[in-house]
Amino acid sequence: MKTCLFGGTFDPPHIGHLLIAQTICEVEKFDKILFIPAYEPPHKKFTSLVEHRLNMLKIAIAGNPNFELCDLEIKRKGISYSVDTIKIVQEKYDLKKSELYYLMGTDSLGDFRDWHKAKEILNICQVIVAVRPGFSPSDIPPWIMKKIQFANIPRFEISSTTIRYRWIKNKTIRYMVPLDVWKYINENHLFQPATK
Repeated sequence: MKTCLFGGTFDPPHIGHLLIAQTICEVEKFDKILFIPAYEPPHKKFTSLVEHRLNMLKIAIAGNPNFELCDLEIKRKGISYSVDTIKIVQEKYDLKKSELYYLMGTDSLGDFRDWHKAKEILNICQVIVAVRPGFSPSDIPPWIMKKIQFANIPRFEISSTTIRYRWIKNKTIRYMVPLDVWKYINENHLFQPATK
């Protein structure tokens, strides 16, 4: 079963996440995309509580037979190291290296050399990278470049940070997130301005 792991904070999950996942699923002929929300990412802070991020992601991917939520990092708690997650998924689904992919954006690729056990990640799965605008491959060390694969998919310039900022500033996020995610954010009063 050709499987792609798509990790992140998903705070909130947005149309860019879904478009990238769907496109890469079709281009690479993946059987399954596992969306894996981080409990506590080592390099990123987030604003929503774990249960809200999990609920929004469930809503966002509902109805797509190729998309599946994998909450193992949430259940495991602590800092979410990708290498640990990859190993657990590999064992759980009995996947060979040729069947196991890890999706990241070029923003994450820029920091990848500093990830926990980055070389081991490259040895146990195929890292596939969705290119974002402004990416320069000259910034990536050769030991990484020779082991990764770039995805031939359209570029979508949208971020959860921008969505949160727009929401706080009372600007529309219509068409940036699925309608049911928008309703969830609104009903649960997420991303409110910080009080002094």
